[in-house]
Amino acid sequence: MLFTWLATFIYNHRWGTLFASLAFLAASVATVLHGGNLTGGSFGDREAEQTQRLVEQVLGHSTDTTFVILFQSDGLAADSKAFREAMDAALEPVRKDANVLSVLTPENAPRPVAREMVNTEQKSVVALVSLKGTFKQAISRYPAIREQLRSNELTITCTGKVPFLDNFDRVLQHDMIRAELISLPLALLVLLLVFRTGMAAVLPVAVGALAVLGGIAVVTALSHVMDIAEYTVNVCSLIGLGVAIDYSLFIVTRYREELEAGHDYREALVHAIEKAGRVVCFSGFVLVIGVSGLLFFKGSFLFAMGVGGTVVVLLSIAFALTFLPALLAVLGPKIHAWPLRIASLGPREGFWRGAALWVMRRPIAVLIPTLALLGLMASPVQRLEMTEADVRVLREEVEARKGYELLKRDFPEFGANRVVMAVSFPSAPALNGERIGALYDLSERIKALPHVTKVESIVSDERFSRELYQSILLSPPEMFKEQLESAMQASVGERVVILYALLDSAPETHESQEVVRQLRGEPAVLDGTLSVGGQTASGMDATEFVRDKTPRAIGFVMGMTFLILFLLLGSVVLPIKAIVMNLLSVAGSFGALVWIFQEGNLGISEPRPVEHALPVLLFCVLFGLSMDYEVLMLSRIKESWEKTQDNTLSVGEGLEKTAGLVTSAAAIMIVVFAAFGLATIVLIKAVGLGMALAVLIDATLVRLLLVPATMRLFGKWNWWAPAPLMRLRAALGLH
Repeated sequence: MLFTWLATFIYNHRWGTLFASLAFLAASVATVLHGGNLTGGSFGDREAEQTQRLVEQVLGHSTDTTFVILFQSDGLAADSKAFREAMDAALEPVRKDANVLSVLTPENAPRPVAREMVNTEQKSVVALVSLKGTFKQAISRYPAIREQLRSNELTITCTGKVPFLDNFDRVLQHDMIRAELISLPLALLVLLLVFRTGMAAVLPVAVGALAVLGGIAVVTALSHVMDIAEYTVNVCSLIGLGVAIDYSLFIVTRYREELEAGHDYREALVHAIEKAGRVVCFSGFVLVIGVSGLLFFKGSFLFAMGVGGTVVVLLSIAFALTFLPALLAVLGPKIHAWPLRIASLGPREGFWRGAALWVMRRPIAVLIPTLALLGLMASPVQRLEMTEADVRVLREEVEARKGYELLKRDFPEFGANRVVMAVSFPSAPALNGERIGALYDLSERIKALPHVTKVESIVSDERFSRELYQSILLSPPEMFKEQLESAMQASVGERVVILYALLDSAPETHESQEVVRQLRGEPAVLDGTLSVGGQTASGMDATEFVRDKTPRAIGFVMGMTFLILFLLLGSVVLPIKAIVMNLLSVAGSFGALVWIFQEGNLGISEPRPVEHALPVLLFCVLFGLSMDYEVLMLSRIKESWEKTQDNTLSVGEGLEKTAGLVTSAAAIMIVVFAAFGLATIVLIKAVGLGMALAVLIDATLVRLLLVPATMRLFGKWNWWAPAPLMRLRAALGLH
């Protein structure tokens, strides 16, 4: 068999395997130190993205590469010469930087805009800096630009999309390091309690660290050739650490069992890889299938997460089946080194068998309350709302968030939620008499919408009528010429005209979304077409993107999971039951997340709709993760069933052999995931807590209660499969 050959090969070439693993480790370290080019997330080429490109045609650069600088003083008046000189001195190095496209201050801004850039009451002034190049290039160049902004007289705070993502990346790195510093010692502690020898406990942690570092290195390298969001590295770390340690735990536990059964070290290793290695391989491929569901979201950062997650799971399988056996082969009797003189903390022998038999004697009485409890936990899912991440996911002391709050306070119009609109016409020039009239009518229609406080456009000045605009825009009077030319440069291109609507409602609210819907509901502007963008529109597009792609992703994950489990177990009933139970675990986790993060329970100070990526990401990852324990437990039950043909006895024996291991593995997963739940970034916190909750639900309510109850109710039907499928399985060499 394949696993017998693999174990024998690794045992005979253990030093070569270790050297190859160390070479991979060195290459991974070098790649990570070289750094990557991580970006923010996006969701497909939808209307909001298309609107942004039209705006770029007019302005000549992306508005996303423009950031805001707030200058403040405790003693200097905002309109004083001393304030202006201090601000100019701070901006001088930035103006000279080759990567800076423009710097807009009250001194060189159009007069109406300049007045809005100074707040004398709060002693603050804003400046706008536009960076050259693409948004990805702007993010990489920003830290050096920010470093040049210094002043002894003024307080300087930067905000905007570029500062937000730069700060976001720094916070994520801090969160990841802290989570790993917490989770690794806790995982090691659990392993020490399980194995009661230091050497056996260290091995799974070493495999986990190697898999995570390798996964991050691959993702970092890929970021140079494809868009990889900052989240991807954290997700790789989160998944890789828990999975690699769990898989190593399965193999080391089985290896020690074989040694206790009297086999020598070589035989014990071969038998462990034959049995536990097979489980690891099937469990891993089920998880790969789950994570691969993210590959259906091509055009978004979820696709990159799918790539990263797939890589780190494959590395976890590979190192658990190569690096770990090589270590075990080299160590030999030293696997028992550093023994701890502590009593076993697990239940007495026979406890799990007795628990399973107790459940199977009253399956209905156990099944109905357990399902009711899971249904109650899942019920908040029906209130799920989604939005995209913005600067408010950062704590208020982080610069970009602090700048955003100051901007809202001191310069409400700069900090307002803006709906961005672009009207594209089929021919140049964009403006003629009829089109100016149509744009004026559009501007008036937008002003009349609820929650619109102001419209900024070439035709929105209330001092001018429709007819006057048709006259002065085509032939500007001398007194308005400079002002109009400046406004035209900022909002009128060859065939495109830009408009902005300022709202008094937050981007994620139903009120803001209704404004976007009404605008998109009437896209015709004479012979032109209106497209709508901005944060609210982008969030709505992301929601639509996720909903469009999700059914295919779910269908793929569930279909392939069924196939893998059938090939492993030779039953069509057990895979269907496993899928249903996984759905219950995931639904319970989702419900808890809505209740905590969206509805603001358990100390969440700023409740908000969950990020678009979260439900999809959690479903794909958790669906695969939940199968780890299912595969482990059902494999042992199947071993007993093939020997005894007694369903009740097989379930009891299988649970007795695996429940302690499932409990230990779940404890490791929970401490690893819960450590990431301490992150300050809401998405990572939610992913960590969501996974920890799902594993807890899966290892307790599902595996210890629902599995024995349903196995008892189905009896011999658990192992049924149509004869043609069984012949196909036999033809593949699976027995």
